[in-house]
Amino acid sequence: MTSQTVGEVMTSEVVHADRRTPFKEVVRLLDDNRISGLPVVDHDDKVLGVISGTDLMREAARTGRAPGAVTAQDLMSTPAITVHPEQPVPDAARVMERHGIERLPVVDEEDRLIGIATRRDLLRVFVRTDDDIRRQVTDDVVAGELGLASEAVAVSVRDGVVTLDGRVELRSDIALALHLSWRVDGVIGVVNDLSYRVDDC
Repeated sequence: MTSQTVGEVMTSEVVHADRRTPFKEVVRLLDDNRISGLPVVDHDDKVLGVISGTDLMREAARTGRAPGAVTAQDLMSTPAITVHPEQPVPDAARVMERHGIERLPVVDEEDRLIGIATRRDLLRVFVRTDDDIRRQVTDDVVAGELGLASEAVAVSVRDGVVTLDGRVELRSDIALALHLSWRVDGVIGVVNDLSYRVDDC
């Protein structure tokens, strides 16, 4: 049981520019597609940098008008912060938070652009109902990983906080149950009210 990956939530159709794309064309791309930023790629689709609306505003403020000779290469922020499709969504969210960015180009093993993951894409994973989370913890953790009858451990969820109450076979099963519950998408906390039959620690 693992968290969703970036590849499962990313957008595959990516609006992008190349290094020679003029300022006005970048503005048009953002406006027409109602997006706030885009990656800049080379002739081989490798990501060179990222342009945000903030980058455009900064350039316009510096010159006092829409710059005529400025291209995407002049505007982009480098190096681009990228992720791979197999990375877990929580890891990608932490990268976004650490760097204060709104979007992550997704690249393959050769660093070619294959998708884009926005803050909204990643946050959608965490917007799950308590019932969804409870069902997944019961099915995947209690019954699936621990091999217990679903009624052996009572799973309750409130606002993303999971409470586990019941008795497991081994003391080490408690640590495993807590660890696996934390990994379920949408879980923001785990409360342990478990007891055990056999102390194997």
